[in-house]
Amino acid sequence: MRSGWTLAVLLSAWFMAQFDFFVVNVAAPSIERELQAGPAALELIVGGYAFTYAAGMITGGRLGDRYGYRRMFVWGVVAFTVASVLCGVAATSAQLVAARLLQGLAGAAMVPQVLAMISVVFPPHERARAIGWYGAAGGLGSIAGQVLGGLLLTADVFGLGWRIVFLVNLPIGLVVVPLAARLLPRAETADPARLDLLGAAGLATGLALLLVPLGLGNSAGWPAWTWICIALSVPVLALSGRWQYVLGARGGRPVLDLALLKVHSYLAGVGAITAFMAYFASFMFTLTLLLQGGLGLNALQAGLAFAPMGVAFSVTSLLGRRLVRRYGLIVVVCGGAVTALGLALLVAGAGLGLPYVMVALTCVGLGNGLVLPQLIGAALVEVASHQAGIGSGFLTTMQQFAGSGGVAVIGAVFFAVGEGGRQDQAMRWSAAIDLGLILLVIAMVAYAGRRAARIARRAPSTAAATRGA
Repeated sequence: MRSGWTLAVLLSAWFMAQFDFFVVNVAAPSIERELQAGPAALELIVGGYAFTYAAGMITGGRLGDRYGYRRMFVWGVVAFTVASVLCGVAATSAQLVAARLLQGLAGAAMVPQVLAMISVVFPPHERARAIGWYGAAGGLGSIAGQVLGGLLLTADVFGLGWRIVFLVNLPIGLVVVPLAARLLPRAETADPARLDLLGAAGLATGLALLLVPLGLGNSAGWPAWTWICIALSVPVLALSGRWQYVLGARGGRPVLDLALLKVHSYLAGVGAITAFMAYFASFMFTLTLLLQGGLGLNALQAGLAFAPMGVAFSVTSLLGRRLVRRYGLIVVVCGGAVTALGLALLVAGAGLGLPYVMVALTCVGLGNGLVLPQLIGAALVEVASHQAGIGSGFLTTMQQFAGSGGVAVIGAVFFAVGEGGRQDQAMRWSAAIDLGLILLVIAMVAYAGRRAARIARRAPSTAAATRGA
């Protein structure tokens, strides 16, 4: 029972972070009207959270390794709640931009501790179930941002308008903080080594140089500064990586533990998750544009159109662990095939009406639930407990980077093809690219499955013991 409450507390924070990532898409028109936000301010309100969230994630994971996961989780939730209130009471677009940047940083301190504590606190026989719930909570948070966001705006709760989508985090935070302080165990792996501030600043700067132009470049027409930033990100990230190697060779503790890159299952998991999130974030973005632009739905109707996808995702994400334990990674491959079927339906006829689109969405949700939670579990299975924080931070950073990059690149294709009101044709092109990404995920999972089978044949006794666990 206690482990169930512990997991619920941890996942509530992860749900909030994902919810706030997507809900602003629904609230953006209302924010634009009330605060008189221009295009640049609106893009920073929507994308600023993602920028600071992704750029600070690796450092957030390392802070958890150094100062303790419970401590960083509690303070991260406190900061996230305060930042949410600041978003909700913002009087100008500039204030809202600043609060969103702070909210992203708070999320970067909070979220890596969730997977880290799951990896450290839960024993192996419970960890797979916990990670399955983690995947379900993340997917539901993403979809709830569309569905609940539309409901909250339409209901105009307490007459707060768009502000309610941020202020709703206040009661959640007031409940989660005392419960976390009371229930979460002291799974501390505090490290007395000094924090690598130079490495943290270098990695954050390099990621920002990539994420900012990717997020703002398309709507700005890709001016020169976007390409300069992208070009500068290469040497900045290269020098930061070199510094990580040098510091590690000297016996220091770099912010990014390069030993993780030698763990084949972790690398394969990161690669598969990167491809999956590039597809998923861009799919949610372009589908919202299709529903509201091509099919003429309002915010509430468009949000409700995501509901079958969310229900399907919830069911298969919870069943996936048992199916994988019984049948192996072929279940994940089949899940990817079902997602591919849904995308293929959209490629064939995105403009055939809402019922057709919702059938395709249901297929996508069924497949996603079998894929995403299992990818997360596979990535972390060989990560040592003292690397749990940084491993989770890097994994989540790649998720956010892939999401931002996918939205920028595939969103650019959507806007280019969709000029003149051809959103259905634009969705077909976008879904075709997403289909290619899903096929890449299937190939990587199949490779991982073959590798796991070879390892099992070499060490049958170990494999039997693992299945018994």
